[in-house]
Amino acid sequence: MEQGNFKGKAAIVTGSSSGIGQAAAIQLARRGAGVVVNFSKSAAEAEETAAIVRKNGGDVRVVQGDVADDADCRRLAAAAMEAFGRIDILVNNAGTTKFAAHADLDALSAEDFAAIYATNVIGAFQMVRACLPALKKSGSGAVVNVSSIAALTGIGSSIAYAASKGAMNTLTLSLARALAPEVRVNAVCPGYVATPWFSKRFGDDVSKRLATEQADVAPLKRVADAEVVADTILYLAGPQSRLTTGETILVDGGLHLTIAGTRRPGQ
Repeated sequence: MEQGNFKGKAAIVTGSSSGIGQAAAIQLARRGAGVVVNFSKSAAEAEETAAIVRKNGGDVRVVQGDVADDADCRRLAAAAMEAFGRIDILVNNAGTTKFAAHADLDALSAEDFAAIYATNVIGAFQMVRACLPALKKSGSGAVVNVSSIAALTGIGSSIAYAASKGAMNTLTLSLARALAPEVRVNAVCPGYVATPWFSKRFGDDVSKRLATEQADVAPLKRVADAEVVADTILYLAGPQSRLTTGETILVDGGLHLTIAGTRRPGQ
């Protein structure tokens, strides 16, 4: 998938210290965009991402901030404007979850739901709001929300997580309608993604087994990695998709087609 040239553009990628966010930030920079790398807690990993960008000749700023905090969202937008004088692309990748078996309703509290929604839904909304004046001024403003097939299938690490991603997809539709024609808003919905996050959470052996199981079930017989998802993010952010808004693109190897017979991590 050809992503196009982002020279002269500026992007914010939330939650970009590792995984999908890191891959998107690096690819945007490699194609000429100035990039704000954002992290909440993983400062060392964020600096590693920035080092990769700089090694490839990219212009990058590292900014700590929790998207659940509106003041931090506004500070992220201000940092991008100070560094690059513009914001053309916002990738809402920051996310959180709590692992809980879906059948165990007592495993989730109201506070768990509130914390997950604060990052996955409210955080994305607040980032759009903070960046909106600059996105409108851009002339080609694009927002890409990183959602999940959990939004469409009700599977995943917990009911609260799946519900939050469903809300993110609805947010994508609402914002796409409200912000047109100046700003396009789309979402990418990965299935299982082989990233270091799973290795850290489950260990290398379990992570490899999960990836193999998911690939065996998926019609295309493979699972995504962070770079494949980032390819789709860049497509949605770039000129090739200039007539696309309010869309959710699944990047799951066709896993959603066989969801009834599959076992998900955390279930």
